[in-house]
Amino acid sequence: MQQHNTQLLVGMVIQQFKKHMHETDPDKIQKLKDDAARGLINHMLYESQKMNDWKYSQVLEIVY
Repeated sequence: MQQHNTQLLVGMVIQQFKKHMHETDPDKIQKLKDDAARGLINHMLYESQKMNDWKYSQVLEIVY
């Protein structure tokens, strides 16, 4: 499931870059790059948090 979400998000980022590939304004290009980076970082943090929550819940099950 995680991998599917990651592939979907990466596909969306690629799609946005293709959609704006003829953009020439450096400020708009930088904004698009920043938006893409922010989206990917947020996804990585989200997935990391899910993994940490899963590990923590597994430890609790073992302890109790």
